[in-house]
Amino acid sequence: MTFLSILCALLIEQLKPLRADNLIYAEIKAFAMKMEGWFNAGDAANGRMGWLLLIAGLMIPTALIYWVFMNLGWELVAFAWNVLIIYLTLGFRHYSHYFTSIQLALSAGNEAEARRLLAEWVKIDTVGMDVSEISRIAVEKSLITTHRNVFGVFFWVLMPLGPAGAVLYRVSEYLARAWNEPEHMRNEAFGQFATRAFYWIDYIPVRLTAVAFAVVGNFEDAIYAWRNFAHRWTEEPRGIILAAGGGAMGIRLGTPNENASKVLPPDAATVDSTDSDVEIMPGEEPSARALQSTVGLVWRALLLWMMLLLLVSGANWLGGST
Repeated sequence: MTFLSILCALLIEQLKPLRADNLIYAEIKAFAMKMEGWFNAGDAANGRMGWLLLIAGLMIPTALIYWVFMNLGWELVAFAWNVLIIYLTLGFRHYSHYFTSIQLALSAGNEAEARRLLAEWVKIDTVGMDVSEISRIAVEKSLITTHRNVFGVFFWVLMPLGPAGAVLYRVSEYLARAWNEPEHMRNEAFGQFATRAFYWIDYIPVRLTAVAFAVVGNFEDAIYAWRNFAHRWTEEPRGIILAAGGGAMGIRLGTPNENASKVLPPDAATVDSTDSDVEIMPGEEPSARALQSTVGLVWRALLLWMMLLLLVSGANWLGGST
């Protein structure tokens, strides 16, 4: 049932992509803001309590409805519920229009339009960025977004929690951002538990995604970059995804400080490749072609995940029928 549920959800999303600003997401975001307002007293314990209550308030009904349908023998209804939850938690097409539009703009030589689209997508100042920098940031954003909106969800759907696992992953990922990234929330104790919780929830999925990138890409370079350069990123999970993804495609991702293994001074803006003490991350500088390579890598990784899901689902079915 799990494999068919994911397959149906993916097909539905291809035909009818769920907007990132849909009503359900908006209600969950509003709920999270209310929880933060109610519980944020400047203490980490309050953040832990708010996180647990919010997650439980969404997971328990999801799991309970699925359990009731299955125990009543309404397997078709349970299947439809499973598809609906996976469809709502997946985000394969949420931001693909930005990536595709940037790719088309760069192919047409319209760098100004590509910068505008990138600024709208990642919410940063893109003035003065060249093609290489635009391509690098677009590729990085795409790899991270794909992992968190697709592959991480796949892993947790396979867990015994079923559709509730998908809710756990996507909501915890959102809370890790919503309770830490806004200006008024940065460095506050309230969001520390949300960050730590998502780190462990994503611990295995992020490594499986990196392995998938390595298997469907340049395996040796992906593993080498993962082992030697992932620690250069401030966020370990981000470093693992981008180092392995960049190595798999033969593209050098990250800032100069991130793709050089030598610890550089804080004010270092560039890396001198002639410096014998500095080992540069393998690969070429990103270009417009890197975006097409990213599309290929993501789709190959998706097919690999689907094959693994089919094998796991088949093994579970055979085990249950014996």
